Amino acid sequence: MRRFRIVHSTSMAYDLPVRASHNELRMSPVNEPGQTTLDNRVRVKPLTWSLLYRDHWGTQVMALESLSQHSHLDIEATSTVERVPVDSPVDSAGWTTLQDPAVRDRTFEWLMLSRRTRPGEGVDSLADSVRGLATPREAAYRLCELLHDEMTYEPGSTAVHSSGEQAWAERRGVCQDFAHIAVGALRSLGIPARYVSGYLVPKRDSEVGETSVGESHAWVEFWDGAWLAADPTNARPVGLEHVVVARGRDYEDVPPLKGVYSGQGVATLDVAVRFTRLA
Repeated sequence: MRRFRIVHSTSMAYDLPVRASHNELRMSPVNEPGQTTLDNRVRVKPLTWSLLYRDHWGTQVMALESLSQHSHLDIEATSTVERVPVDSPVDSAGWTTLQDPAVRDRTFEWLMLSRRTRPGEGVDSLADSVRGLATPREAAYRLCELLHDEMTYEPGSTAVHSSGEQAWAERRGVCQDFAHIAVGALRSLGIPARYVSGYLVPKRDSEVGETSVGESHAWVEFWDGAWLAADPTNARPVGLEHVVVARGRDYEDVPPLKGVYSGQGVATLDVAVRFTRLA
């Protein structure tokens, strides 16, 4: 078991005051088998009103407006999350099950290709290299291993709007790119796949009371009779140090912060995430 306090701080600074801003926050970890959010508090300054709801994908969203003139928008989301192991299903569903029309219909949203996940010729070749493996599970894990071996993790090498196809062509990117490439390749194989956004505690097996500084993280889940997770960026099992916040078809469904503001100022974003192990 692991218990963490996660403090996700975001500051939006405008070089000229803005009249109003309208935003959505996805910073509240989910409750599900293996993960319990014991506490979640979000502080926003300035704040006029807010509304909590769950989106189509099951993510908790805070919609908010700041209707007074301001030069800074400060957001701090503090969560206490407990993680425990969950057993994975022993057997693979098999390629025949994934080709069943009823299964494909039920998982259609996780088989759709978007601009960010469209594989293109290069990623198609990556997918073809594992197409002949015995089970979808074996193919998915091997694909993530190959992706990790071929790609270089390089912050700043891609932009927030880059596609997986673009990152693969350069063979470099960040966790968002690794996840988009994996999702596109898996879907091209007929394996339902979804993009997962959350946190990865930067120091595995940290001591109780120890605080470390990290950032948001992205990985993938694929369906093989049940949803299984893989982290192509790190080529390591998704375990107790991974904390799920949101799921979607790609990054467009899960950004921690998105919105608009009224004014002529240019915005500068500053983000910090701190993790403290509690148990």
